[in-house]
Amino acid sequence: MPLLTRIFIKTAMIYLALALVFGILLASGVTNGLFPVYIHLLVFGWLTQLIFGVVFWMFPKYSVEKPRGSEALGWWTYALLNIGLLVRAIAEPIQSMQPNPFGGWLLVISAVIQFMAGLLFVVNSWGRVKEK
Repeated sequence: MPLLTRIFIKTAMIYLALALVFGILLASGVTNGLFPVYIHLLVFGWLTQLIFGVVFWMFPKYSVEKPRGSEALGWWTYALLNIGLLVRAIAEPIQSMQPNPFGGWLLVISAVIQFMAGLLFVVNSWGRVKEK
């Protein structure tokens, strides 16, 4: 299993555990305004990250020289996905508790960063989706 895949999957497991803790906090009523963070931790932190890692590992080879496409693009995807998610996890509660332009722009920036991660993933994986 490639290092990048292991990192994606282990990071996904950390986000799953964090999301479950957030779920307990939400269910107990201890916190308010964290539901969007909970959803993002589950969807982008757990599911998306797990899918990206498995795709990088298991999809058909791109070529003999580069079986998984560009490893650099894979690492950029990982970095941008996690930076965007962490910025989102910080900005979302701030914006929900006290809406302001700064928090709003942080949310926009986090969305753009995550969009770039998704785009890099598509660019890197597109050529691997082919017939035998």
